[in-house]
Amino acid sequence: MTEVLYYLDCYLKEFEATVVKVSDGNVALDRSAFYPESGGQPYDTGKLVREEDGAVFEVVYVGKFGDDISHEVVAADETAPVLKAGDKIKGIIDWERRYRHMRMHTATHVVANVIEREAGAQITGNQLGLDKSRVDFSLEAFDRDKFTEYEKMANDVIAAKHPVNFYLVSREEAEEKLSRLTTLAKGFSEDIKEIRLVEIEGITIEACGGTHLKNTGEIKGIKISKLQNKGKSNRRMYFTLLD
Repeated sequence: MTEVLYYLDCYLKEFEATVVKVSDGNVALDRSAFYPESGGQPYDTGKLVREEDGAVFEVVYVGKFGDDISHEVVAADETAPVLKAGDKIKGIIDWERRYRHMRMHTATHVVANVIEREAGAQITGNQLGLDKSRVDFSLEAFDRDKFTEYEKMANDVIAAKHPVNFYLVSREEAEEKLSRLTTLAKGFSEDIKEIRLVEIEGITIEACGGTHLKNTGEIKGIKISKLQNKGKSNRRMYFTLLD
């Protein structure tokens, strides 16, 4: 089982770990700060540097398989010996990519909470990106003018600089404390017994495994760039970050 380092510290850019398993260019570590592709958030990239000889291995994909976070790597020098179980490494995150996704993900929580509160909508799908992100909502009435209001409300929350906190709790404790674990229409998998909660103080608290900011002010602002009608009660919204 890989120890997940980003759950309580999303700002960890470098870490030390030990290789526990290698298969067809995929490396599992005993601990990792790399985010694996999941929940509409893209994977992190970066590199692993072997302590013994300084050999560099580019991380080109990260996924979670069972309890392991698996890192697909490509050697920067093809003549370097491959990684093997027991190797000590330093992991280095591509911070610009990670931080952009953190801004997008926290922004998604802010705007989704606004739309849930104002229109009773739930998220039916989402995909974060570096340049733009999309969120799909279960929403019967599709008043496009309302989204201008939602954008302003979301930017007010961002400007208010609400702190963001993280907690690891049992599923039982989370369900006792919260009226709902998530704004996702599909709910939260019953297989997940330890819940990571993300709280935007005074705004929302919900289960989420993604990477987030420490404060909504770091988002800077959002702009809704496109709205689409995707069928009965399914509305799609694209947004970008303001820099």
